Amino acid sequence: MKRRDFIKNTAVAGVLLPQFLNGFSIRAMAQTSLMPAAGHDQINDRVLVLIQLNGGNDGLNTVIPVDQYGAYQAARPNIALPQNKVLKLNGADAMALHPALSEIQLLFNEGKAGIVQAVSYPKPNFSHFRATDIWMTGSDSDKVLNTGWAGRYLNDSFPGFPDKYPNETMPDPLAIQVGSVVASAFQGPAFTMGLAISNPANFYNLIEDKTDATSNTRWGEQLAYLEKVSQKTDQYAGVIKKAALSITRQSDKYPTPGKNPLADQLKIVARLVAGGLRTKVYLVSTGSFDTHAKQAEPDDTTTGTHAQLLRRVSEAVGAFMDDLKGLNVADRVMGMTFSEFGRRIKSNASGGTDHGAAAPVFYFGNAVKVGVIGTNPQLPTTATVNDNVAMQYDFRSVYATVLQQWLNLPPNEVQRVLMGQFPLLPMV
Repeated sequence: MKRRDFIKNTAVAGVLLPQFLNGFSIRAMAQTSLMPAAGHDQINDRVLVLIQLNGGNDGLNTVIPVDQYGAYQAARPNIALPQNKVLKLNGADAMALHPALSEIQLLFNEGKAGIVQAVSYPKPNFSHFRATDIWMTGSDSDKVLNTGWAGRYLNDSFPGFPDKYPNETMPDPLAIQVGSVVASAFQGPAFTMGLAISNPANFYNLIEDKTDATSNTRWGEQLAYLEKVSQKTDQYAGVIKKAALSITRQSDKYPTPGKNPLADQLKIVARLVAGGLRTKVYLVSTGSFDTHAKQAEPDDTTTGTHAQLLRRVSEAVGAFMDDLKGLNVADRVMGMTFSEFGRRIKSNASGGTDHGAAAPVFYFGNAVKVGVIGTNPQLPTTATVNDNVAMQYDFRSVYATVLQQWLNLPPNEVQRVLMGQFPLLPMV
């Protein structure tokens, strides 16, 4: 059995520790053998928070092209938002936000959020699995990569991981995902560069026969590898717990625990950042934005599934930003949303939208450049079921911008991490 297959088959290689953080526990993942990495040290106090909108968010009902309202309404008469209900943006009269995004609107109007229009990549893939893999790895649509874009960045910035870490320079986890197993975005060339804080499960039951394994057997080799993963995870458990326990009060804008899972995840991120962790990248997620049917209520299109999903995002981001401010760490954090693809221009007969191409990306933080990058998608007068929102910006330009202008990765290393050169955007 290959090591990668072994990891995949053993409960996604979750190496779990005792519960803490309100029922969350620590999990590590690994996929390949341990090898030293090469690169440079890249320590600063800036943090990047990635918010994944699972399922493919409908961009046209998120950022509404009010300058083409007639074509917009004609293309999706059963889900179009009333023009008098959408939320206006300062200095961006051609577009508006879904009524559920009131906190995002406030952040935008306060100069703390922006929008990148029509983000995608050439020859987009409409499979959830493959499209997500492309965004996570930073690959071309016709190539498959075994490493994640953030994993490659961290591998370059922290050479010798995991064997040389934790250390005095970087005592904390390099990356943390909240709410799931570690995403492929954090996979480095030789080792996953992150941990996941997830609901507890019993991994060691899967290897209860470990005393029968020896190092000269295939099973023994894999077991020794997992034991090393476990030891590394255990080293980080103490610093994570210490950081979490040092914060005893957070924003009251968070909803009741359990009512908004994304807010619950971001609350943990804020707690760890404020608690002193120097972790560089966090990943949280929410879904499902796969709104093929009943995307909006027919008698009030400002309500329904999509409205509830966007409300969850807006409420969570608003509370998170308020929390960061109250904890005096807001200047350290930049966040952004992403989804594996957008939806078609024309709605379907089921009151939903089908898999499409480009969609907007939100970014936020005290240090961002406010505004809208790009223009509204050009909508046809008579849309067909095959019409897609055309790409304006490659998603790797977004990655290149945050890597170089926020995380201070040198331009030549940004190009190496993203395996190509992509224009920077005025986000930071």
